[in-house]
Amino acid sequence: MQAKPLTLADLRNAGIITSTEIVAAIDLFMRDPAAPLYRFASGHTLDVAGILAVEMMGDALPAQSILQEKILRTKIAAAIMAAHPVSP
Repeated sequence: MQAKPLTLADLRNAGIITSTEIVAAIDLFMRDPAAPLYRFASGHTLDVAGILAVEMMGDALPAQSILQEKILRTKIAAAIMAAHPVSP
């Protein structure tokens, strides 16, 4: 029986990917929504922009007030934590 692919949350809980790396991936997307794949120190990669294009399809990006930025960061975090990074 083949094991199911691990989510970013699974990798974080296992200590393979750190919270600091996850915040850095979110920060990179916030600065550049067209950024390429994010590579974690473990070698796993994640297409944050691609995931969000699917997860937030139809959602307009909010104007950049502080509250709206926090809401957007929370939506991004929720979407990527459920994603399956590509193994090295």
